Amino acid sequence: MSGTDAGARPAWVEAVNRGDVWPMADVAAAPFTVDRLAGEAGSRLGCTPAEITDSLGAESMAALEVLLPALEDEARLTILGRWITHRFLGRLVEQRLALDAYCARDPGVLDEPIDEPWFVAGAPRTGTTALHALLAQDPCHRVPEGWELLRPVPPPDPATRDADVRIALADAELRTPQVVVSGIVAIHEYSGRMPKECLSAMSLAFRSEEFVARYDVPSYDAWMRACDMRPAYETHRRVLQVLQRRSPRRRWVLKSPVHLQNLPVLLDVYPDARLSFTHRDPLVVLASVTSLIASMRAAHSDVVDVVGIARSHATLYGGSLDRLVDLVDSGTLDPARTTQTTFADFLTDPLAVVATIYAHLGWSLPDATRAAMAAYGEAHPQGRLGRHDYSFAGLGLDAATERARFARYVDRFAVPVGSVS
Repeated sequence: MSGTDAGARPAWVEAVNRGDVWPMADVAAAPFTVDRLAGEAGSRLGCTPAEITDSLGAESMAALEVLLPALEDEARLTILGRWITHRFLGRLVEQRLALDAYCARDPGVLDEPIDEPWFVAGAPRTGTTALHALLAQDPCHRVPEGWELLRPVPPPDPATRDADVRIALADAELRTPQVVVSGIVAIHEYSGRMPKECLSAMSLAFRSEEFVARYDVPSYDAWMRACDMRPAYETHRRVLQVLQRRSPRRRWVLKSPVHLQNLPVLLDVYPDARLSFTHRDPLVVLASVTSLIASMRAAHSDVVDVVGIARSHATLYGGSLDRLVDLVDSGTLDPARTTQTTFADFLTDPLAVVATIYAHLGWSLPDATRAAMAAYGEAHPQGRLGRHDYSFAGLGLDAATERARFARYVDRFAVPVGSVS
């Protein structure tokens, strides 16, 4: 994929996008408006549209009033992209209302303690997913799975969780982009039973990088950079509280690169959080994350602006990584609760990196847990689902300019860098 071409896709996708599958085309033709979204949700839930919008509240409505016009006017969605997005938004509305209704029925859930949650918070494509998956092998940890963050209500029943019908629903939704754009699975695998990152919970507040990753929506992107992210983190916390309501309490281990943009808010909502930052050559990060986001957007649109993706993410992560340096140097981030590791070291010896992190945070790493992590790593080697090819050369960025942009970050965390092509 290069330039603005979304690339070749399966024949069935092209048939849907021609309008040959009329039920999908009929759904896709509906506009992205508050009235339509509230009306559809109301008809399914037995409520009036006004009851839906009132229940969502002013903060969610403020976000939707920016997001929905951006999807309609800017995202250039295909018929399949519109169909997927209508279903996505409908699920978000229903799950947000279900979350709020559950908390109203059982207000004690809001007293559920989320003690010392551990956030893996490096930039994208720095090994955060692989580290998160290893940490999930520790029986002391609770790592949210895809189905739990997509459909958190009601709380999972430990006795029946492996047979929960929500697993299949989430699996179908998460795998759809991988079917539309076959190369995605080699970049980042998604499924209902895999660890899932935090943005899926934050999307229930309609303030989430998930929308920016899926869609070219510059007006919403700009709004996101200036909006108050506390509602998203408060929603995230409520999701965790609901998920643990019927289960033994364990340390939550969570993950998302988006936390780099919101560290002060995260620490306000989770003041005893532990933070693990992963570091990699930022020019390689830009090439890899641009490839991922371009592939995600190609599942929804025929027009993918690779250069635009690269430029916006250079600006975004240039700023957020520079602020990370400020937060570390100022002591705002407690060094006893914060770890810094590199992708290069993780590739060389992932278990040694994990052991270093545990030791720094003052936690034990029993031999049985280490063995479980080693077994997982052997069963899930890098590249097992295909080769991810990406290049800095096609991003429309100047390497010297980007080296200068990220120099302070690279120097502060001793990030290994090399030549890029």
